[in-house]
Amino acid sequence: MRNRVGRWLTAIAVLLFLPVSVSAACRADQVQLRGDWGEIRFGVELAQTDETRSRGLMFRESLPRGAGMLFVYDAPQPAAFWMKNTLIPLDMIFTDRAGVVTRVHSNAIPGDLTPIDGGSAVFAVLEINGGLARSYGIAAGSQMRHPVFAGGPAVWPC
Repeated sequence: MRNRVGRWLTAIAVLLFLPVSVSAACRADQVQLRGDWGEIRFGVELAQTDETRSRGLMFRESLPRGAGMLFVYDAPQPAAFWMKNTLIPLDMIFTDRAGVVTRVHSNAIPGDLTPIDGGSAVFAVLEINGGLARSYGIAAGSQMRHPVFAGGPAVWPC
């Protein structure tokens, strides 16, 4: 019995100290970002239909620090966002089909109707709490990993 418990404790210790890239598989409810600044992961809700993309994070009074919403399009396209009925400041991280961050808009102002241009070939947009992209170092050129990029030329495949 003592031997079996020792093996379990050893197995658990090994799993706890594995690097993030080895222990973290791609999951639909998580997005990972990396760059020369390091690596970060957010739990995400997906917005993949016109209805869920239109509603986005409207009317929410808060968003946990490690959470976000990932907007995904069927194909790369021009995309612009606004903050109508959005109550919290957000960072918007725009990516191309390969998962490369092309633009970051920091601290979008709650309620502002000014369009926030993401570019002409946006495939996905991650919205997180305002100021986090800057504090982590997320910028154009960073890479995003999520199963939605699997059907294309992903720079960081699952």
